[in-house]
Amino acid sequence: MQPSSQASDRLWVKQLALPALGVVFGDIGTSPLYTLRECLHAAGTAPVEPVVLGLLSLIFWTVVIVVSIKYVGFIMRADNQGEGGIMALLALALRSGQLGRRSRKILVTVGLAGAALFYGDGIVTPAISVLSAVEGLELVTPLVAPYVIPITLGVLISLFLIQRHGTAGVGGLFGPVMLVWFLTLGGMGLVKIFDYPAVLAALNPLHAGRFLLEHGYQSLLVLGAVVLSVTGAEALYADMGHFGAKPIRASWFYLVFPALALNYFGQGATVLLVPDAVKNPFFLMFPAWALIPVVLLATLATVIASQAVISGAYSLTQQAFQLGYLPRMRIQHTSETERGQIYLPGLNTLLLLAIIILVLSFGSSSALASAYGIAVTGTMLMTTVLFYVVARHAWQWRLGQVVPLVALFVLIDGSFLGANLMKFVEGGWLPVLLGVVVFTLMSTWLKGRTLLFKRLYPQKGNLADFMTQKVSLIKQRVSGTAVYLAAPGEGVPNGLLQNVRHNKVLHETVIILSVAITDRPREAGTDRYVVQTLAPGFFQATAQFGFMELPDIPQILAACRQRKLLDYDPKDISYFVSRLQPVATARPGMALWREKLFVLMLRNAALASDFFRIPADDVIELHMKLEI
Repeated sequence: MQPSSQASDRLWVKQLALPALGVVFGDIGTSPLYTLRECLHAAGTAPVEPVVLGLLSLIFWTVVIVVSIKYVGFIMRADNQGEGGIMALLALALRSGQLGRRSRKILVTVGLAGAALFYGDGIVTPAISVLSAVEGLELVTPLVAPYVIPITLGVLISLFLIQRHGTAGVGGLFGPVMLVWFLTLGGMGLVKIFDYPAVLAALNPLHAGRFLLEHGYQSLLVLGAVVLSVTGAEALYADMGHFGAKPIRASWFYLVFPALALNYFGQGATVLLVPDAVKNPFFLMFPAWALIPVVLLATLATVIASQAVISGAYSLTQQAFQLGYLPRMRIQHTSETERGQIYLPGLNTLLLLAIIILVLSFGSSSALASAYGIAVTGTMLMTTVLFYVVARHAWQWRLGQVVPLVALFVLIDGSFLGANLMKFVEGGWLPVLLGVVVFTLMSTWLKGRTLLFKRLYPQKGNLADFMTQKVSLIKQRVSGTAVYLAAPGEGVPNGLLQNVRHNKVLHETVIILSVAITDRPREAGTDRYVVQTLAPGFFQATAQFGFMELPDIPQILAACRQRKLLDYDPKDISYFVSRLQPVATARPGMALWREKLFVLMLRNAALASDFFRIPADDVIELHMKLEI
C-alpha cells in the first residue's frame, strides 16, 4: 500500500501542484521585482533600519492577511462547482433565493465593476512585469538603456502572436520554470538574511504599526506601493477551477509564500547593508556574475505571469458573454481534446494594442506602478462584497460570524484603495478609465438585451397557438430536417414564422432548438437535454450548458439522436438562424447614445452560426429589424 501511496503523491504534485505554479502564481510571484523598490521610493526617506523594518513588516503582514487568510483561507471556499473568479462568485451570489430585485441589481453592478477593473489589471500586469525584468539589463551595462522599451515590446508582441497556436505545449514548461524561479527567490533571500539576520525583526507587526503612526500622510503613499505585493491574489481564486483548491493551497504554503517572504526580507537586508541598492534591491541582491542569468529567468517568469493574465482574460470574457454580460466573440479552439484551450482573436488584439500604448506612454515600471493598484484593490473590494452575500445567504452564516471578518477585509481593501486613489493623477486614472469603459459596455449590453427581449417576445406569439393555427393547416412537407435556433422562452422562432408565412411549407422534420446557459459552470450530461414532441415530425428541444462550457449544435443534435430523443437524417439538415437588426429610437428604454452603442455591439458580435460551430454551408440566416 505504501508504494502506491507515494506514487499517487508524486502524480498529484506533477499533474496539479507543479503546473499550478506557472498558471496561478506567475503574477504574485513576480511582484518582488518591483514592490520593495516602490515602497522605498514612496517612503521618501533614507533606508535606515526602522524604515526598512517597517516596510518589510507591512509587506509581510499584507501578504499574510490578504492572500493567506482572505483568499486562501476564506474566498477559495466560495467555489461555484469548483470554479472561482468574480463572475463565478457573482453567479453564486445571485443564486440565493432570499435576494430582492433591487439587491440583485446592486450585486450585478458590483460584479460587473469588479470584472471591469480586472481588465485594467490584465493590461498593466504584462507591461509592468516584463518591463521591470528587462530593466535589470541596465545594471549589467548602462548602454542597454535605450533598448529596454524595444526589447520589452518585442517580448510582449511575441507572446501575443503565439496565442493563436495555443499554449498547451509551452504551458508544460511553466511549472518547472516557476519552480526554479521560486527556489531562486527563496535561496538568494536566505543568503542575504544570514548576512543581516536582524532583518527578521520585521516579523513583528509592531514595526508596521509604528511606521504608519510615525510617517502620517507619507504612510498613505507607502500603502499604495505595499499593495503591489498582493497583485495576483485574485488569480489564486480565479484559477481554482483548473487545479482545485488543494494544490493551490499546498503550493502557496509550502513553496510560494516562504519563497516570497525570504526574498522580501533578503532585499531588505541588501538595502541595509548597501544603501545604494535602493534603486533596484531585487537585482542588486545578486552577485554581478549572476545578473544576466537572473534577468533572463526573470523575463521568463514575467512572460509566464503575462500568459496567466491573458488566459484569465479569455476565461473571464467567455464567462461574461455566456452569462449575458458581453456580446458573443469569435472563438478559435486551439486544441481538439481540451475544450478549455481557446483563443479570442478580437480580445487578443485589443489587449496587445492597449499594452503597447501603455509601455510607450509610461516608459518605466516605476511610472506604471502608479497605475497598478486601483485595478487590483477595486477588484478585491468587489470580491469581498460578493463573498459577504454568499457567506450570509448561501452558507447561512450568522451576522456575528460574517460581519467581523468582512469588516476586516473591507477595512484593508478600502485602505489600500484609498491610498491608491491618491495616485489618480499620476497614472491611476488609466485603470479607472478602462474600468468605466468596460462597465459601460457590459451594463449597456445587459440592459439592451433586456429591452430587446421585451420588444421581441410579444411579437412572436405563443408556440402552442402557432401549432394549432398555422402548422396544422400546412399539408405539404418537404424532405430533410430543419433546425430553428431559438432563445429560451422566445416562443416561435423568427425563421419558422417567416417560412410558414411566406413559403407555406415545412420540412419533414422540424426541430426548435434552444440553448440555455445556466449560472453553474457545468451541467450534468444526464439532465442536459430535454425534448418534447409537439406534433408528428415536430420537436422542441432544450440543451442546458454551464457558463464554462461551449455549446456545439451538431454535437447536441447527435447526442439527442444517440439517446433516441430525436429521429432525423443527419445527411440532409438545414439550420435557420435569426439575426436581429435593432434600430435605436427615442422611445423609452435607454439613452439614445446607449441604444446606438448597443446596436454597434450587436452588429459586431460573433455570428450565432460561428459561435455554435454550425457548418457554414448548412446555414440559412434571416434578418429581422426591431425598434428598441
